[in-house]
Amino acid sequence: MGTATAIGIDLGGTNIKGALVDMSGKIIHRMTQATNCFGGEKDNGQRWKKAIFQMVAELKKRSAVAAVGIAAPGLPNAANSAIRLMPERLEGLAHFVWADYLREKSVWVLNDAHAALIAEARFGVAKGSKNVVMLTLGTGVGGGILIDGKLYQGKDQMAGHLGHMTLDVDREDAGITGMPGTLEDAIGSATIFKRSFGRFASTNDLVEAYKGGDHFATYVWLNAVRKLALGLCSLNNLLSPDLFILGGGITHTSDALYKPLADFMDVYAWKNAGRKTPVLQAHYSDMAGAVGAAGFAFLKMGIIGGNDVDVTLPV
Repeated sequence: MGTATAIGIDLGGTNIKGALVDMSGKIIHRMTQATNCFGGEKDNGQRWKKAIFQMVAELKKRSAVAAVGIAAPGLPNAANSAIRLMPERLEGLAHFVWADYLREKSVWVLNDAHAALIAEARFGVAKGSKNVVMLTLGTGVGGGILIDGKLYQGKDQMAGHLGHMTLDVDREDAGITGMPGTLEDAIGSATIFKRSFGRFASTNDLVEAYKGGDHFATYVWLNAVRKLALGLCSLNNLLSPDLFILGGGITHTSDALYKPLADFMDVYAWKNAGRKTPVLQAHYSDMAGAVGAAGFAFLKMGIIGGNDVDVTLPV
């Protein structure tokens, strides 16, 4: 068989990432642009839908593609043709059938964090590992769970929404699932303006101030990282994975994230004969969702092992 290619699109609340990917997980070409879904008159997502249409058209100019994968927040339908539920964000996404809009026969849709885990399990830092937990830290916080080499999806593909775990039961405000004081609220970029009392508009701005020694920024940032450590340690107690993977735009903060995270995890982790669960940066960084979407398309087309995501992933 020759080298087939697929297009993967990762629709996020802040950016849209696109990638032309081959069967080995190699990114042949990548594209990124702002989602532009905040502010202004509501347009039912017409701006970012058009941006994805143009991105797919541009990537198709570079290679004949076997299929297109779309990774997006929310819960996909049983046919993986659309996201069936995405409350409060990305208006116009729910029930939107991408194959019709893109005028492509083979278009497959899945949750963005599940896509990121597929990329890392098949091609990235989790290759060879059987039990893995991944968190994607961006506008929101997504997650994915690999158990015994299989992506665990649960009933109606709802499993893995790790950002919606409650860390503070006394918080009155609730996230999109109705859970109070969630990990997503604690570190997701969507809440940074509120968490910083209007002082910072983005996580990048906050972290730059923290790195510059700003005391208030240090408090806000380290409080978020501490809550991430608590979430990871809780997941470790529940699932005892081989490793954790962190992906998404917030991980670009690098040492500003990983050094204090390691210190906090040393405090909270269950001491078990000195064993520490590694916390690794995603190989594909914030392109993991796009690569995983392409990988999912390969899976659904039977081009690489298995024809469904809920099968053992070759590792």
